[in-house]
Amino acid sequence: MSAPPRRRLGPVAAVALVVGNIIGAGIFMLPASLAPYGWNAVLAWLVTLVGSLCLAWVFAQLAAQRKDGSGTHGIVADAFGETVAFLTSWGYLISVLAANAAMAVTGINYLQRLVPAIGAQPYGPQATALLLVALLAWGNVRALAGGVQLVSTVIKVSPFVIVIGLAVWSLGTQGGAALTPVDAVPIEAGAVFAAIGVTMYALLGLEAAAVPADAIDDPARNVPRATMIGTAIAGVVTLLSSSAVALMMPQATLAASTAPIADFVGRLVGDGAGAFVAVCAVVSCFGAINGWLLVTGELQAAMGRAGSLPRWSTRTNARGLPVTALWVGAAVTGVFVLLAMSRGGVKAFEFLALVATVSALFLYVVVTLAALRSARDGRLVAPAALWVAIIGGLVFAAVTIWGCGLEALTWSVGLLALGWPLRRWARLESARGTPG
Repeated sequence: MSAPPRRRLGPVAAVALVVGNIIGAGIFMLPASLAPYGWNAVLAWLVTLVGSLCLAWVFAQLAAQRKDGSGTHGIVADAFGETVAFLTSWGYLISVLAANAAMAVTGINYLQRLVPAIGAQPYGPQATALLLVALLAWGNVRALAGGVQLVSTVIKVSPFVIVIGLAVWSLGTQGGAALTPVDAVPIEAGAVFAAIGVTMYALLGLEAAAVPADAIDDPARNVPRATMIGTAIAGVVTLLSSSAVALMMPQATLAASTAPIADFVGRLVGDGAGAFVAVCAVVSCFGAINGWLLVTGELQAAMGRAGSLPRWSTRTNARGLPVTALWVGAAVTGVFVLLAMSRGGVKAFEFLALVATVSALFLYVVVTLAALRSARDGRLVAPAALWVAIIGGLVFAAVTIWGCGLEALTWSVGLLALGWPLRRWARLESARGTPG
């Protein structure tokens, strides 16, 4: 009996994948982190949105003109060879796994507000986080990822629509009085760059449809649309909602808040709104992890087919899904969750967020350079808009890496080196002809 045809994500689910992967845990915490930057944070958001759209346009055009569905790994391999493709793909895996851990920690923190008994048990938060990650991996293996992603995206966007609506209502009824006086923070390039290092984390995921292109129905058509539409929707939502909270709540209140979105809604609507936002935060965090698990599974499988990872990464189930790779991604995410929880506090989240950002930017830079090389060689049709996007994306990526700081860069480079033993394993398999 032949295997059933693989269930691929349609255009709506593909957009939901991008929006859902971008709107994860970061947006629930960013207002407090960005408040000390004052209006520098707003400028950072604008730069980040423009720079992210430049990068998204590069990914979209590559996907539109490359119709083989091989995703970013194949694009980089064709432009610079398998070694560079491995480094960027492995760095991207590190980024996703670090982001997954940060999102899981945030989701569990919000869940404990709803179910305090979780925190009352020894290792209760850790066990709950691992269980939820395992359930999401099972859902991916059962080809339920698209439906889960669509439902969770609708739920997670709800509180930010409310925030934006409340902000518009407050400004309409109170005018400038609705804005909280911001301590004198001079607008300067250094502060803007530092804030960009934080804001960019909230928009990681713009490549979510391009990386697992083989999982999207009609990728030449749907991947570009999902990439641009999803990035624009998520970017506008995060910019407006986080800026509203940061500029309309007292800085002292924000600094002491562990749930700034919930506190903002609660101040204007009532305490009961906090529970609703907490539910949305849990759904947002674990809904994003659901999508990222799909990305990691597909990317590992692509690397395995290219001979960069051991052949177990290419094993599929009856539905054509890379089952081993999905479970490995979930297991490594669990390890990062335990490491993150052992650090504790917001600093652990921020550290993982910066490491995730720098590691993802390796991929963004190399893919953009691949587009530049392909355009120069005539293999990629490059109108003026694409050239502007390429140049703008490279400048933006360089500024963001600088803003993330030396510590995050050092850790990212060190984690990249951990991929070499697996690459060596894959090469030995290839030399010996080991079956998958």
